[in-house]
Amino acid sequence: MEAYPTLKIVKAVLEEHGLAPKKRLGQNFLIDANIARKSLQLGHIEKADTVVEIGPGLGALTQLLLEAGCAVFAVEKDAGLFHYLESMLKQDRLQLMHGDAMNCPLASCDAAERDFKIVANLPYAISTPWLDAVLVGQLPSRMVLMLQKEAADRFMASAGTRYFGPISIFLKAAYNVEATHTVGSQCFYPKPEVGSVLLSLKLKDRPIVYPSTIKEGVRTIFRKRRKQISSILAKETLSEKFQAWLDELVTGGLSPETRPEAIKEDDWQRLADYY
Repeated sequence: MEAYPTLKIVKAVLEEHGLAPKKRLGQNFLIDANIARKSLQLGHIEKADTVVEIGPGLGALTQLLLEAGCAVFAVEKDAGLFHYLESMLKQDRLQLMHGDAMNCPLASCDAAERDFKIVANLPYAISTPWLDAVLVGQLPSRMVLMLQKEAADRFMASAGTRYFGPISIFLKAAYNVEATHTVGSQCFYPKPEVGSVLLSLKLKDRPIVYPSTIKEGVRTIFRKRRKQISSILAKETLSEKFQAWLDELVTGGLSPETRPEAIKEDDWQRLADYY
């Protein structure tokens, strides 16, 4: 495709190549060039950047990244779309990978060995586990994520709000939320049933990456998110270090009646000091 695709062009390309949006993969193709350009703007995409693109679809955003002078590592799960991209996009700065980004989000590409950015269009079902996996390895300097609104709400949630949970804690310990941009359903084909959000994230100067032992404890506590801390301490088996962190919070003035979702973000980040 020489120009950014309109709805008419997307439908024609899909029909010509015997392709169709797969609901089970959460496929909704972006048909708004302004939103694509906004993605590059929010990611501060510059010439010679290395960008990992998750879910390139028909390659419209991929083309914009290549035109901007980036080296692009694009991961596509759909076999039909992968073969289409393979036949249409032939550039030395592009590495196409056929596979599920959930299995090994970055380790299978050379981008993991250098400073890189991520641009991703994530189906709701995998957004949280995918991001959780990304936060384990080498961290990208920036991420621009297209998310369903509820997923974005969970990622950005603050302590004391209904969406605040483990992924909010893990993400905000490592990244600053720089900007958001609402994206209407009319910007996609087929139209999704819910609204979407572009989320721009920048790596902190001193990011905190929690080890699996901490994450396990955080998830254990949030499975009882409506329970009071005193009840959780009495009934749950937590690691000695995790227990010491909670005990210190209570000694320092945290009410035993506090629920996990009300513990301040700074206190959650102090948890890393115990490991």
